[in-house]
Amino acid sequence: MDYKQWNIQIWISEDDGDAVTTATAVLFTPAGKRHESVAHARRNPGDRPVPGIGDELAAGRALTDLASKLIEDGAQDVAQLAGPV
Repeated sequence: MDYKQWNIQIWISEDDGDAVTTATAVLFTPAGKRHESVAHARRNPGDRPVPGIGDELAAGRALTDLASKLIEDGAQDVAQLAGPV
């Protein structure tokens, strides 16, 4: 059985007021495609700052968007292989 490894890098940053966390997830496929997704998490002003929660939410949202892009790529590849209907 052949194994492949795909690596995703995630960069996380917070604004100066710790109210918005931004996560950028980037995947380079072995075929040379680059996928990037950016997502945000916003803290309710009444909540105390807990940076880990914003990190998890923003990263999870970026990965969800990245997953959607990969599924769409796969669906388009299948459609191309199927040819005209």
